Amino acid sequence: MHRVLGILVIALLALGLTACAPAAEEPAPSTAPGATTVAFYGDSYTRGTGASSSEKRWSTIICAERGWTEINRSENGLGFVNRRAGMGPGLDDIPAQVIRDEPDIVFVTMGLNDNFSYDRAAAEIRATIDSDLDRLRQGLPRARIIVVEPFWYTADRPESVDVIIGWVRDAAERIGADHIAGASHWLDGHYADDADSWMADDGLHPNDVGYARIAERMDAELRALGL
Repeated sequence: MHRVLGILVIALLALGLTACAPAAEEPAPSTAPGATTVAFYGDSYTRGTGASSSEKRWSTIICAERGWTEINRSENGLGFVNRRAGMGPGLDDIPAQVIRDEPDIVFVTMGLNDNFSYDRAAAEIRATIDSDLDRLRQGLPRARIIVVEPFWYTADRPESVDVIIGWVRDAAERIGADHIAGASHWLDGHYADDADSWMADDGLHPNDVGYARIAERMDAELRALGL
């Protein structure tokens, strides 16, 4: 238990996962006629923090393999509730940005950072999960929405991890989105304290190997969904 608390304190200070890093809206790339546009609503694990370049993050790898145009709206430290109010004008409502992007496919990879707000904001987290997914479905009625189980980054798992995973899964099912389960375990055996670590020097985020392995798992899941 002491180890869990120590890890959470490090995460809160270094990250919120890296919550103190300045946020900057990523401009939408130009889209070729007929291209599939894919928007990502996520945290540092989808932004690619810890990778040597953005080309090494899992989202960019799967988009490159499929010829998709990527719009990555992910932000460090972001949760459904965590850090959201402090993002600043234009960044405090990323679902609205995603809707304006008018993508063909939306990935939602959120929830990790909400574990750091769970004790004070559990009801708000659950309500915002429902609200965000409802808004994405209503604003993008023809888009395919893929909701991924929240990632996790240590062998120690607070009870809140599985609670939030359940809320995300239930909301995805309710709006008719595809749901990818198991992502919170994709780095099992390869955390910062493991001999075969796939984590960056900060001990919090995947390195290039870790993101490549996430991309492999995501690719398999997407193929099972026919993508």
